[in-house]
Amino acid sequence: MLDDPTTAGIWPSAYPQGYAVVDVETTGLARDDRIVSAAVYRLDARGEVEDHWYTLVNPERDPGPVWIHGLTSEVLEGAPLFAEIAAEFSARLDGRVLVAHNAVFDWSMIAREYARAERTAPVRQRLCTIALSKELGLPLPNFRLEALASHFGVVQQRAHHALDDARVLAEAFRPSLHAAAAGGVRLPLLECLPLTEWASGPATPRVGRQASYRPGGWRPTKKRTPCPYPNPGRYEVGGALVQGMRVAFSGDTSVERELLEDRAVEAGLHIATSVSRLTSVLVTNDPDSATSKTVKAKAYGTPVIDEAAFTQLLRDVAPAPGGSAAADG
Repeated sequence: MLDDPTTAGIWPSAYPQGYAVVDVETTGLARDDRIVSAAVYRLDARGEVEDHWYTLVNPERDPGPVWIHGLTSEVLEGAPLFAEIAAEFSARLDGRVLVAHNAVFDWSMIAREYARAERTAPVRQRLCTIALSKELGLPLPNFRLEALASHFGVVQQRAHHALDDARVLAEAFRPSLHAAAAGGVRLPLLECLPLTEWASGPATPRVGRQASYRPGGWRPTKKRTPCPYPNPGRYEVGGALVQGMRVAFSGDTSVERELLEDRAVEAGLHIATSVSRLTSVLVTNDPDSATSKTVKAKAYGTPVIDEAAFTQLLRDVAPAPGGSAAADG
């Protein structure tokens, strides 16, 4: 059995010195939606709670799914605007790693609010507890917060209330952090890129149920340069990724899709927008889904791996045989 790094007096020096566990409730999941409440639990380097903070936020629009977060227009009418709580929020985030469940969503909403307020959030890295759960190989039935809470025996009192969700996540993050430290697991930290500009959205807010949030939708579309390496063929399960391999993605990912693609391109891989006989590997967290990509992958015999395996393989991509060449078609 692994020693508890706290009782053993051992702690990885490369780990962050503090964390801000965050949860935000919003008017919806789209680019122009707003934060209606926010909570932060500040933790020290070993995951011990230092303090917590909670605030309502006036979204200056319809509150959206009241049946989820319970915050009506009447409740939010007298709440402060985000610009009025931005300084206090910053004090809670300053110098810490932002921790959230599906962190790309919380960070995207926070970054947009700071951009609207013409400020920048003082946080440079984030950690998604979904990604950490996968790194640890936790035997969860799914990656919802309630599943993570149940695994660690944390009682959830008010689901979709920012303060209680942040508390639950803080209590589940501590044993996850200790397990990672004891096992020598490198934390899946990602860079937080702030928005420096903001263009106001539609004047008429959408009311009621929203379309699904699209990670990265607020970022400009990238035109990627062609991969300079020829396609070496299919990925062999148990082996290494090789520069030039054609990688396709399907379904939701815990790490923002565009960031995953950026890392793949930097490693010398080719991002494929569809699955064909030339596709080297399909990355999906739901291989049993009936998406066109998974169906084609099964038909072509294309290897399928999940996001956790892919991120591990990205750490050591093999060089292309014979060096660079013209991109394959």
